[in-house]
Amino acid sequence: MLTLVGQLFTGWYDYNDELKQMQLAPLSLGQYFQSGHFIEATFENWESEFLQMGLYVLLTVWLRQRGSSESKKLYEEEEVDQDPDPNKKDAPSAVKRGGWVLKLYQNSLSLTFFLLFLGALYLHALGGAEVYNIEQVHEGEAQVSVWGYMQTSRFWFESLQNWQSEFLSIVSIVVLSIFLRQKGSPESKPVDASYAETGK
Repeated sequence: MLTLVGQLFTGWYDYNDELKQMQLAPLSLGQYFQSGHFIEATFENWESEFLQMGLYVLLTVWLRQRGSSESKKLYEEEEVDQDPDPNKKDAPSAVKRGGWVLKLYQNSLSLTFFLLFLGALYLHALGGAEVYNIEQVHEGEAQVSVWGYMQTSRFWFESLQNWQSEFLSIVSIVVLSIFLRQKGSPESKPVDASYAETGK
């Protein structure tokens, strides 16, 4: 919340500077909070986070990295691979119900991340189109729809620069956890674990 509030205030000052350069009226803080500039900046970042987590959750089902604390064991079945037991005490209702409800529940984490990604992608485009159109009008150029904005190189530049940083962070933790340790962290193997030991 503190970083979001910090983004709100710094973005407000920054955007009002841009508006001043275009000889447009500045926005109040409340107006800025609802502006395309704030919406675009917020959801552009959230979009990449949800994509990162959705792919991370999904790809770790099948992919392994020898020696990484972030990987499942190479050849052993783990608890997360077992079929759900509807007779288990305190099992979620979806497990007890079975059928398509269970199938959906079994994949609900990755599905939710991908739905959040699509929602954030749309809101990034919605806010971005508003800012882009203000600039277009100022330059005497034609405005675009949200879909039109999603076809611009600017939209994809904003998205891809965030996506690559998220993928870099995933690769970094997967690979660095092979060789490096942090005592007390669940993201690290035990300090005395060999480089080849895979999983937590």
